[in-house]
Amino acid sequence: MLQRVPDSDVATDIWSLKYRQAGETSIRDSFARVANAVAAAEAGPLQALWEKRFLDLMADFSFLPAGRILAGAGSKRDVTLFNCFVMGTISDSIPGIFDGLKQAAQTLQQGGGIGHDFSTLRPKGAPVHGVGADASGPLSFMDVWDAMCRTIMSAGARRGAMMGTLRCDHPDIEDFIEAKRDPRRLRNFNLSVLVTDGFMAAVEEDADWPLVFGGEVFRTVRARGLWDRIMRATYEVAEPGVIFIDRINRLNPLSYCETITCTNPCGEQPLPPYGACLLGSLNLTRFVQAPFTPEARLDVERLRAAAQTAIRFLDNVVDVSNYPLPQQRAEAFNKRRLGLGVTGLADALFMCGLRYGAPAAVAATGAWMGAIQEAALDASCDLAAEKGAFPLFDCDAYLATAYGMSLSARQRKRVAATGLRNGLLTSVAPTGTISLVAGNVSSGIEPIFALSYDRRILEADGSHRSVAMEDHAYRLWREASGGGTRPGALVTAADLLPEEHLAMQAAAQAHVDSSISKTINVPEDLPFAAFRSVYEEAYRLGLKGCTTFRPNAVTGSILSSTQAEDKSCPSCGGFDLVAREGCTTCLTCGFALCG
Repeated sequence: MLQRVPDSDVATDIWSLKYRQAGETSIRDSFARVANAVAAAEAGPLQALWEKRFLDLMADFSFLPAGRILAGAGSKRDVTLFNCFVMGTISDSIPGIFDGLKQAAQTLQQGGGIGHDFSTLRPKGAPVHGVGADASGPLSFMDVWDAMCRTIMSAGARRGAMMGTLRCDHPDIEDFIEAKRDPRRLRNFNLSVLVTDGFMAAVEEDADWPLVFGGEVFRTVRARGLWDRIMRATYEVAEPGVIFIDRINRLNPLSYCETITCTNPCGEQPLPPYGACLLGSLNLTRFVQAPFTPEARLDVERLRAAAQTAIRFLDNVVDVSNYPLPQQRAEAFNKRRLGLGVTGLADALFMCGLRYGAPAAVAATGAWMGAIQEAALDASCDLAAEKGAFPLFDCDAYLATAYGMSLSARQRKRVAATGLRNGLLTSVAPTGTISLVAGNVSSGIEPIFALSYDRRILEADGSHRSVAMEDHAYRLWREASGGGTRPGALVTAADLLPEEHLAMQAAAQAHVDSSISKTINVPEDLPFAAFRSVYEEAYRLGLKGCTTFRPNAVTGSILSSTQAEDKSCPSCGGFDLVAREGCTTCLTCGFALCG
């Protein structure tokens, strides 16, 4: 039997604050508004049919569209329904740089987080021919972006998260690595190093590594020393993250028509210039039958059917959304990229008696994600037959990519027969706010963070009330069993080894054509050598990137349940926050605020 999603003061408050439109009295009204708006992309009599199917899929929280869709679809506001973008390539000139800054501000103002690769900017000290000056380097311009983002947020914009990347062979890479040691610098950025396969091979061989810009070698360092410097900074101040950029491009189904150099702020969407991140999540807890019994199982056929409807929903959003820039609209329409993912994975595993990180849970994760991947591809083929393939679809080129070659013979035959409606289909995003609205299910593919905690709710008169929050599956188990001895399958992030996190991420990544947002929490006393091996194992396992958090002197420790009752992330609503000396950073979405 499916579980009822209970009413929650927190869920109601979040809905009212972030998603409710005038005249709506319940979240079902919001879902009805969204279903109506998204079904408007359908032709004639099909609108009513798909409006009902979309509403049915959302009404019991089986499918959770991303917050920008829930807040903006069918509203009268001039906002985008896409969560995040990667901006255009920054030209290495003052006009080009500030054109990029302007476009970033326009995108942030409409509610989209952004990613920028700063590798195109010449290094600090390089000559600027024609003006008799030396370049100030990419980090100086990142400071300008950071100030702009802070200003946009102060004017009331919802989201201020940004991703900044730099190649591992850029001459300023060492300064980039050390930038976040200053607890007040670049707080509105997540930082990640673009790590190439060549660099990882050089690390393995302890070879020299040239730092190059514009074909000129500025200096040479030892690859292993540079890798250790990245690892040491991440160990001590939680950044930069690592993006395995050659693997991303090699496995990209659209590698024949684009090159990726950046991701969205949380990392689940590697995107080309002006690429957009359109997200929605299947709530796996809604597909579990007979939870907490020996017969507990996830209904895979229902999951497949839900995935197919969700793909059509997201494909329609491409047509009905606003776009901050015309270049973003063109990119979205030419490739129709989607990011269907999951939330509630850890809760669903516990409901099925599977311990997160254990071999049986790893196998189940792969099977469930594989079912979604297969259903999504079938749905996109059906849509291509009905509405046409995405404009840049080239069947021979697509099937010749590493991703196309990995498809089954049946899938390759289908793609060849019908084409594909969507260039990419799957991604796993953090789902902080929408997971709370759905009854506080575990976020994305993350483990359960805490079984229970208190949250203070701000009332209209300025007073507060305290609400006890419990993880969704933990509450269901406690109500069904009356409590008692904690089951072995009930674990939280604090109970897990890094290798268990990695195994789960790898199992999901094998069935995701884009990427995954996941943070591996490690204990403060983990030795540096063991910490470094986490990233090396991530590369060996075929991950597209790796993000860790270790409590440290600059960003602090994860807030306790007592501290968390005063603070939730203003951007995503999550509680995975770190704080020190007036700065607060959300580990879920990257939002940062100082002062």
